[in-house]
Amino acid sequence: AQTLGALHSIDPSAVGLVDFGRPGGYFARQINRWATQWKANRTREDANIERLIQWLPANIPQDETISIVHGDYRIGNVMFDPVEPRVIAILDWELSTLGHPLADLAHCGIAWETLPEEYSGILGLDLQALGIPQRIDFEADYSSSTTHSARMEPFHMAFALFRWSMIFEGIAARVKAGTASSINAAENDGLAERFAARAVTFL
Repeated sequence: AQTLGALHSIDPSAVGLVDFGRPGGYFARQINRWATQWKANRTREDANIERLIQWLPANIPQDETISIVHGDYRIGNVMFDPVEPRVIAILDWELSTLGHPLADLAHCGIAWETLPEEYSGILGLDLQALGIPQRIDFEADYSSSTTHSARMEPFHMAFALFRWSMIFEGIAARVKAGTASSINAAENDGLAERFAARAVTFL
């Protein structure tokens, strides 16, 4: 949370990244992109996804906070010091751009909303025994570590889960077509449907 907050506190223009992405309308562009992907690649009908495609564009928060966005910020994409409790590197930047910082925070928050068998979520685990904070405490730690004042709303979690649902739907389409690049791609079967169902609980 603190590392993500520090990343989002960097002024893109101060590090030569003022043209790293388009400056505004991040969520609208993302929703349109994934809705278009759904129409092109869907392998089934899903009323939850159709509902999200209608609801999300109409409920985008008004603030246009801009930061460097990683695009896939989660525990699997950070490297920890072998001795000290701190992050020493953020990995896998291929989805990075300029966008809204809460897209990253919500994406990281998906872990709290999904089961261990659903792409390594932590829902249902004894978080206190494991020393893992509740999502609300993680978000508070993030907020105290960054310079912007935007705060999470249900929209952000609905968007993050919708986006990940669309990623899994794309994988399912490639598996069906026989063009999936990962030998483990078939293991994600059904996750698009599950993530979309989780997303609508935030509407």
